Amino acid sequence: MNKPINRERYLRQTQLTNFGEAAQLKLAQAKVLVVGAGGLGVPALQYLTGMGVGTIGIIDFDTICLSNLHRQVLYTEAEVGQSKAMVAHAKLKALNAEVDIQIYNEALTVGNALKLVGQYDVIIDATDNFSTRYLLNDACVILNKPFVYGAVQQYEGYVSVFNYQGGPTYRCLYPQPPAANEIPDCNTAGVLGVVPGIIGMQQALQAIKVITGIGHTLSGYLQIYDFLSDEQYKVKLKLNPENKTIKTLQNSYEPVSCQTVQQLSVEELYDWYESGKSFRLIDVREPDEFAEEHLKGATSCPLHQLKPAEIALNNTIPTVLFCQKGARSSKAAQMLQQQYPTAYIYSVLGGMDFWQDEFDDEYLVRS
Repeated sequence: MNKPINRERYLRQTQLTNFGEAAQLKLAQAKVLVVGAGGLGVPALQYLTGMGVGTIGIIDFDTICLSNLHRQVLYTEAEVGQSKAMVAHAKLKALNAEVDIQIYNEALTVGNALKLVGQYDVIIDATDNFSTRYLLNDACVILNKPFVYGAVQQYEGYVSVFNYQGGPTYRCLYPQPPAANEIPDCNTAGVLGVVPGIIGMQQALQAIKVITGIGHTLSGYLQIYDFLSDEQYKVKLKLNPENKTIKTLQNSYEPVSCQTVQQLSVEELYDWYESGKSFRLIDVREPDEFAEEHLKGATSCPLHQLKPAEIALNNTIPTVLFCQKGARSSKAAQMLQQQYPTAYIYSVLGGMDFWQDEFDDEYLVRS
């Protein structure tokens, strides 16, 4: 028997047009698993609890440390050394006693992933490592569970919804894990305290949309936020049907040695121009970005239209991928490298933003 909705508590939500008590009831009946109670998980958990999601699972085996507190604002100095899952449970119950909060003070592993994921309707990835993300993705594909993705890197954030209504999976964005030392986590690269707060709230919003059916989710898109310039843009993702055919988990998801995308600095690219070095430059930004300005000799091939099998690469001439900030070019380079493992393929670090910071209008073509 469904528990009646507390009309006073949720009044400001239920009076929303196209939300109402029907959507609030869907929240009350929903079960959401949040994997990670750190920088992303804390804001997601607080808002999901406050908004009345019926059952929330928290999986995290870590303890609170002082360096967490600039971004994990659910915790206090007095709680340093205590279990994140247990402290979060107590504080979230104090926020909303009506919510059933289950805690799993353990790591997500190959041994428990299917059992845990199978108990919930929506999974929120609030982790900070690639091995757990690939494990979580594969479990969600096997069990057909929507997977709300969030990630942060220094001043940037990324959000998407995977494996939802036939949409792409995490492996459609990153087919293979990067090498262990290719992309640093926030412990080594750093992160501005407010950034995971914003991204975690965006993840909560996407979960609410999935549960209630309001609005449009980010399924099929990667939303990228640059908080230094206050810019954001979407990259369209393409479904690879093979990524939906996963039937069993791998024996291990620990990082292994694999090919990495080579990064080319804007200073190195400038030197190539100056020396007359032969190279192929592919600009993977959108056509309107390319039309506004692009580097001399570049050809336009937007990321969402990139088909590696149709691009003939010359193994003796370097191929350079270029975009506005470096994220899209890195993904494009990874796609091409899988198709052409012996080719010389580079992604320009920082893209057009770094180029103009260093060289202004040099070698730029404008319409």
